[in-house]
Amino acid sequence: MLNRENETIKFLKRSIGENKRILDLGVPNNMGLALRRAGFDVINTDGEDLDVNFEKYLSLDVDCVTAFEIFEHMLAPFNILRLLRVPNLVASVPLKLWFASAYWNQSDPWDRHYHEFEPKQFDMLMERTGWEIIDSEKWKSPDNSKVGIRPALRYFTDRYYIVHCQRPEGFILPGK
Repeated sequence: MLNRENETIKFLKRSIGENKRILDLGVPNNMGLALRRAGFDVINTDGEDLDVNFEKYLSLDVDCVTAFEIFEHMLAPFNILRLLRVPNLVASVPLKLWFASAYWNQSDPWDRHYHEFEPKQFDMLMERTGWEIIDSEKWKSPDNSKVGIRPALRYFTDRYYIVHCQRPEGFILPGK
């Protein structure tokens, strides 16, 4: 069975190399712990609303910014993506599935998906914010704990999309 942490680390090492300094958008979590165990120096954000409070992260001296399943929780990921000044970005999102509706926790406003991405939509977001996609992968997410049509479809349908992006040479911030 696919282990997303292992696949993510393998993709990250292939994309940016090993033992790099990373700003991981989001609070400390299991993925960040796995990255640390794999030798990466990880800095996390403090849990603020990154739609509006991201300025302090724009000029950190890091090799890469990672964003693992966070952009679907933001109303406007365009804003931070457009202004980040780092050489590499590795980001993953859950993909829109025709057989499952958007995730929406009624009791927790932070635990919602404002976006369900198709690969072409996510690619366009990266390109419109000045990022060039260097590599990408899609993953399935089989679920052995449930029985039914939806769990069965997860064996055949890609669920996650990850990209490695870089700023094109000579990139100039729009509006500057």
